[in-house]
Amino acid sequence: MIINIVNIKAIQVAALEHLGASEKLEQSIETFREWRIESGCSPVSKKRTFGIAHSNPEARPMQKFHFDICGEVDVTIPDNAYGVMNKEIPAGRYAKLRHNGSLDSINLKVNAIYRNWLPSTQECKRDSPIFFEYLNIGDEVPDNELITDIYFPLK
Repeated sequence: MIINIVNIKAIQVAALEHLGASEKLEQSIETFREWRIESGCSPVSKKRTFGIAHSNPEARPMQKFHFDICGEVDVTIPDNAYGVMNKEIPAGRYAKLRHNGSLDSINLKVNAIYRNWLPSTQECKRDSPIFFEYLNIGDEVPDNELITDIYFPLK
């Protein structure tokens, strides 16, 4: 596991909140894709794509799962029928770990940061959510070729 400590600036994003069972996350992702295409804020315009994990689907009742599907923006998002709103990924120090392959197994790397890496360091988790940057996500990319950076907030 290669973990780098990085400092990032705040990132302005358009976000669609998914609240509920993680099994229904794909429906929210599709809604966000539709908004992105309609609004012109699609990844084709070189805007980055993120996910913000406010809760762990393994540790909470399914109905309490909270995950934001996000795309980088540099404009204010007007009220819309999709429920997409402006949010910010906080600036600060993060442990950054690259995940290659299917998102179905990304939780194994997140758990390894919590259970193995963090206790072996002098670092402490900051009260901020973990977020993911999807570097090559899209329908044309096979699951086994996905590249995702995991950002774990540090004090």
